[in-house]
Amino acid sequence: MKKNKKWVLCTIAIVVITNLITMFGTFNFWRMREGNALSKFEKIFEVRNTLYKYYDGAISDDALLEGALKGMTASLNDPYTVFMNKNEFDALNSETEGKYSGIGIQVTSSDNKIKIDKVFKGTPSEKVGLKAKDIIEKVNGTAVNGNELDKAVAMMKGKEGTEITLTIFRENKGSFDVKVKREKVNMQTVTGDMVSSSVGYIQVSMFDENTAKNFKNELDTLESRGMKSVIIDLRDNPGGVLDQCVDMVSNFVPKGKVVVSTNDKYNNKKEYKSKGGNFYNLPVTILTNGNTASASEIFSGAIKDYKKGTLVGEKTFGKGVVQTMFDTGDGTALKVTISKWYTPNGDNVQKKGIKPDTNVVYPDSLKGKPYDRSIDPQFVKALEIAQSKLQ
Repeated sequence: MKKNKKWVLCTIAIVVITNLITMFGTFNFWRMREGNALSKFEKIFEVRNTLYKYYDGAISDDALLEGALKGMTASLNDPYTVFMNKNEFDALNSETEGKYSGIGIQVTSSDNKIKIDKVFKGTPSEKVGLKAKDIIEKVNGTAVNGNELDKAVAMMKGKEGTEITLTIFRENKGSFDVKVKREKVNMQTVTGDMVSSSVGYIQVSMFDENTAKNFKNELDTLESRGMKSVIIDLRDNPGGVLDQCVDMVSNFVPKGKVVVSTNDKYNNKKEYKSKGGNFYNLPVTILTNGNTASASEIFSGAIKDYKKGTLVGEKTFGKGVVQTMFDTGDGTALKVTISKWYTPNGDNVQKKGIKPDTNVVYPDSLKGKPYDRSIDPQFVKALEIAQSKLQ
């Protein structure tokens, strides 16, 4: 019996010693790895010191540091992983809160260009004649591109009453400058109406912190007006807050069902489940296009996978990755792509999008013209399908 105990103790000791050796080896490995990294990054300080010694002009350590950090994230060639200075981070927070001081447009990154997706009614941008599909080439003389989307958005926001100059490229017109005065803009991300005696229409322009609540209120309002089938317009919706999207899907998907799951580089999986709602049996028709992205694709994917609705329009954008924010001090932040997301059926839409059930292309001849729902072939088809579900 004593010998057995001694054997067990010896075995434990051997295991502990083995683990210590492994840990020590791992520590040395990481120490060598970090040392190699530090030796490489010493070049940053060498460049800084050389600039201070020879550069004939003003130098700011803060500016040099910000430039180095922005360059580091830019080298990843991921437009969603960016270092944001205080102004940029404040602007992003204002957007997700649903109110800000700016010019009233919604933009996206497309083909490495910054394109206007939507011009909100009654805003400074509408007053000066900016249009969807316009490309923003410069903000106050500074050239911007699709990899600098957050930077451009931050530059367009600012103190109420101040003016900015945008250099716009418009098809059939070329490049031209437009002066726009900033105003307080309260983003109305959810709007709705009855489009027939029994069919409701809800447009969701993005997912801010109030979208799910406002969407539910709109559903209740339209139901009280006789809605028995609904069209949800997610065209040109670039996404936004993930939790708001999950809450919005919950209106139609039974409680406990997976709405979306994420998987990171360490294979950690997280599931976001429906909280339940009152509209499980409401027929749903969703309008999508090439700018339906991110959270709006999560919504569309969940509705499609659970066969809760019909997608009409064009293939979605294909943004199947998730970002999170890291506080880097002094009001700055690092936004990093940390995982991929998957529909309930396990599909990742990155760079491939979601195909609609009924494909309808919005004609080029209507783009840039004042919008008229009656001649919008995508809406007309969606209405036809929504009404057929009443029979």
